[in-house]
Amino acid sequence: MSLIWERFRAYGKRKWGYAALGMGVSAAFNLYFIFLIQGGRLEYLLYLDVLVLVFFLLLGAVDFCGFARQQKNMAELLGQKGLICRICPDFDNRELAEHDVRILEEQLEARFQESCELQDYVAKWCHEMKLPLSAGLLMGERIADYRLRRDMKEQLERMSQQVGTLLLGCRLQGALFDLQVRRVSLKECVRTSIHNQQFFLIQKGFGMKVDVGEEMVYTDPSWLVYVLDQLISNAVKYAGDDPVLSIWAERKGVVIRIFVEDNGTGIQESDISRIFEKGFTGQNYHNGKHRSTGMGLYMAEKIMKRMGHEIGVESEYGRYSRFWIVFKENDYFGR
Repeated sequence: MSLIWERFRAYGKRKWGYAALGMGVSAAFNLYFIFLIQGGRLEYLLYLDVLVLVFFLLLGAVDFCGFARQQKNMAELLGQKGLICRICPDFDNRELAEHDVRILEEQLEARFQESCELQDYVAKWCHEMKLPLSAGLLMGERIADYRLRRDMKEQLERMSQQVGTLLLGCRLQGALFDLQVRRVSLKECVRTSIHNQQFFLIQKGFGMKVDVGEEMVYTDPSWLVYVLDQLISNAVKYAGDDPVLSIWAERKGVVIRIFVEDNGTGIQESDISRIFEKGFTGQNYHNGKHRSTGMGLYMAEKIMKRMGHEIGVESEYGRYSRFWIVFKENDYFGR
C-alpha cells in the first residue's frame, strides 16, 4: 500500500501542472456559463461537469497505470549491475548515453593506468630504500656510544617497518593481488613475525608466552606474517608496565584459531567496533598518548578476507586486548 501511495505522490508531483490547467479552464467555463449565457440551465452545466470529470478521471487512471508500470520497470533496471543503456535497446537518446559511457570509460582507464604507474614507482622506491636502510643498520653497529647506537637502530628499524608496510600496501592495492596459498606451519609464521619485531619486544621488556603446537594451515605465509606483525606491533605500541605477549592456537574440528593477546592499555568500548575501519585512530590517538595512521588493522582485515580467513578482537580497557585469526577448512587452495 505504501508503494502505491509513493507512486501516486510521484505521479501527482509530475502532473500537477496539467491538473491545475484543467481546473482553471473548467472554472473559467463555469463562470462564463453562469454569468454571460442568458437562460442557461445549471443542471445542464452540472451534467457536463460530471461527464468531463468522469472522462478525465478515467484518462488519469489509465495514465497513472502506465506511469506506475514505468516506475516499476525503472526500479528493476536500477537494480541491475550492468549499464542500463546497454540493457535497454530501445530507450530514448541511447546514442548520447553510449557516447557519455565511452568517454567516462576512457577517463577511468586513464586514471587506472596512472594509479598503476604510481604504484609501480612506489614499489620500486621501496625496494631501493631497503639497501641503504640495511647499510645504515650495519653501520650503526660500529657506534661506540651504546645509547646513540640503540636510538639510531630504533629509528632505522621503524623506517624499515614503514617501508615494508608501504610496499605491501602497494601490492595489496594493486590490480593483481599476488596470493600464493599453501600448507604452512603456523609455528614458523609466528616465529618469523616475532623475529621481525624482536628489537622492539626486547626494548620494551616483553615477556613471551608462545604455544601454537604443530598446527598446519592453508594460507599465504608472507601475508599472514604481515598481519601478525601488525598485531604484535600494536601490542608493543600500547604496552603497559611489565608487558606480556601471549600467542597460542586452538583447534575445534577443522577450524583453527590463533590468538594474540597483550596486557597493555586495551581498547575503549566505544572504539572496538570501528578499529578495522580505514583511517580510524580511536581515543588513544586523540588524547595524544599514541601515534597512529589507522591503516594497519584496516589492511590486516582486508588481507584476511582476501585469503578466506576471519579476524576479530575483544578487549577490556586498561587490562588486555586479544586478537584472533580463524583458519577454516580451505585445503582446496592446495589442490
